[in-house]
Amino acid sequence: MALWIAAHDPRVPWYAKLAAGCVAAYALSPIDLIPDFIPVLGYLDDIVLVPLGIAAAVRMVPPPLMAEFRATAASSAGRPISRVGATVIIAIWAAGGALLVWVFWLQR
Repeated sequence: MALWIAAHDPRVPWYAKLAAGCVAAYALSPIDLIPDFIPVLGYLDDIVLVPLGIAAAVRMVPPPLMAEFRATAASSAGRPISRVGATVIIAIWAAGGALLVWVFWLQR
């Protein structure tokens, strides 16, 4: 949540906003890039990619600002909704599905 706040703050550098926004959108999105029902790979993004992305984004945000964003996040009860993140993940899955249809069904 603190990264989501950082992504929308004008005091944060643009590259940190980009990283924080992408990580927060992906972490808070109900849709995963690799669905959890796929053995091993389904949880790989949750176990490896999300923590590495969070660590990288937190290091890009200036420490005093990050402390402020953490305090703000701790005091708020709501969870942000990432429609952009969900749209990107759905688009990736749709493109993959279209590619599979094209390769296996239309190439007969």
